[in-house]
Amino acid sequence: MTLGPVMVDVAGQELTADDRHLLSNHTVGGVILFSRNYHSLDQLEQLVKSIQQIKSPRLLIAVDQEGGRVQRFKEGFTILPAMRRFGEVYESDQKLALDLAKQCGWLMASEVRSTGIDISFAPVLDIDKGISSVIGDRAFHSDPFVVGKLSQAFVAGMDEAGMQATGKHFPGHGSIAADSHVAMPIDERAMVDIEMEDLRPFQFLIEAGINALMMAHVIYPRVDSQPAGFSSFWMKTMLRDKMHFQGAIFSDDLSMEGAVIAGSYIERARVSLEMGCDMILVCNNRDAAWEVVKSLDSYENPASSLRLAHLHGKQSVSRETLVSESRWQEAKDLLAKYVEDPSLNLNLSDPTAYI
Repeated sequence: MTLGPVMVDVAGQELTADDRHLLSNHTVGGVILFSRNYHSLDQLEQLVKSIQQIKSPRLLIAVDQEGGRVQRFKEGFTILPAMRRFGEVYESDQKLALDLAKQCGWLMASEVRSTGIDISFAPVLDIDKGISSVIGDRAFHSDPFVVGKLSQAFVAGMDEAGMQATGKHFPGHGSIAADSHVAMPIDERAMVDIEMEDLRPFQFLIEAGINALMMAHVIYPRVDSQPAGFSSFWMKTMLRDKMHFQGAIFSDDLSMEGAVIAGSYIERARVSLEMGCDMILVCNNRDAAWEVVKSLDSYENPASSLRLAHLHGKQSVSRETLVSESRWQEAKDLLAKYVEDPSLNLNLSDPTAYI
């Protein structure tokens, strides 16, 4: 059996009978966890183990644990700075900023891996142009070169902790005010401008060996009429052929408003996979998840399954061992100085927010 092309969510803090039924389907290859799935470290570890035991190869388990506004697990985890803080430090002390980014990547990934989760969808490679509120301080900087340098350091830290990185949101969400969770963002720039700015961090990380990217639900009409996550041009012509990306391509959540233009859930799934995605996310809509899974019953893509299998977490240590390490405490102490508001509370009225 290989990993299927669909990533879904689960209802609560332990698996229900319907969760188990869905996850057992051969089309499902991954699970994404949200804040509602977390109560305590022990509970989370048990949930992860129960998901891992569903089938072999084990399902890929993911979470959005970027830092700043986007941190699904808080109590029992280190509260991490927003990535913009490292960009601010870079202005006066490049060496310190790069060290902070690397330590943050390592700390985030080490804590997540200690629970058994494979990947956190991070880092954000978008450019902060002061336009997009949904990106904002999730981005490292306004300069593509600085975004590339800091994100590479962050990814290096993740790698040391045994976690593969997922850069997002290709080819760039930073130049549009609209939020693709609730609207259809349109970026009117020409290709030359996108290449000179937004694509540079992605190319930098591709050349450095990043193994996964997530697409943006954004239309760039002067380049292609379809949102990037449904576009053969962006995924095949640009990512695969021109930029030589060999890793896994994730869709952003197909439940977002920015995906509606592609049609029904079944149509969104089919087009996204046909145009080049390796794994599609269908979150917070169980009926839609079942529709998609059933519609893909005969779908096979061995190359995609192989790319996805490479994303399973590598080495990890128990939380008890992790917290006994001097590096863990040193990283916590170092990064605590850059957390602007330790009481950050992501608005979970829309549980799909900020993928």
